[in-house]
Amino acid sequence: QVQLVESGGGLVQAGGSLRLSCAASGRSFSSYGMGWFRQAPGKEREFVASIIWSGRSTDYADSVKDRFTISRDNGKRTVYLQMNNLKPEDTAVYSCAAHLTPLRSVAGRTAFGSWGQGTQVTVSS
Repeated sequence: QVQLVESGGGLVQAGGSLRLSCAASGRSFSSYGMGWFRQAPGKEREFVASIIWSGRSTDYADSVKDRFTISRDNGKRTVYLQMNNLKPEDTAVYSCAAHLTPLRSVAGRTAFGSWGQGTQVTVSS
């Protein structure tokens, strides 16, 4: 089992930037892909970005492509989400999660577990 703790959320004006972090403890971090998801009030949770265990392959939702960047530091057991040019519609609780199986070669958008508690991102217009 892996435990995940997100940080870095906050209030930012439209066009601004934030960097979210997700720190992992527990089982081996470097063998598992990671993902970021978000949930806005009254909406279902949606996929944002994912990265495989080695960091060599990523996937992004169309709505954040070219604005957000997912990365990881296996030595620090942390995955990051750099968010640039934020828009009011990016307002949500952002959570990280881990692949359910190790060493997946495709970043993907499903089969994640061990969810963190989330961090609030609010973008004002």
